Amino acid sequence: MARRYDSHTTTFSPEGRLYQVEYAMEAISRAGAAVGVRTEFGVVLAAEKKILSKLLEITVASEKMHKLDEHVAVAVAGINSDANILINSSR
Repeated sequence: MARRYDSHTTTFSPEGRLYQVEYAMEAISRAGAAVGVRTEFGVVLAAEKKILSKLLEITVASEKMHKLDEHVAVAVAGINSDANILINSSR
């Protein structure tokens, strides 16, 4: 039943649910966290690399830290494909 109502973010199901929003919330809850700390001496960025399956090769897992230029770096919390758009436009 959900297939008819999950193609648009503004289409409600008969139960009053927005499936696209629910899918996005689920994807965010599975994503790793990122944190940045500014100190007197510099900045520290840290990101959690979640491995969803023990069968997944760790070397193939997606990166959470990206260098924008010589002086700017970002830590990604959430879905990398969404962050890549922001990273590319920032560069």
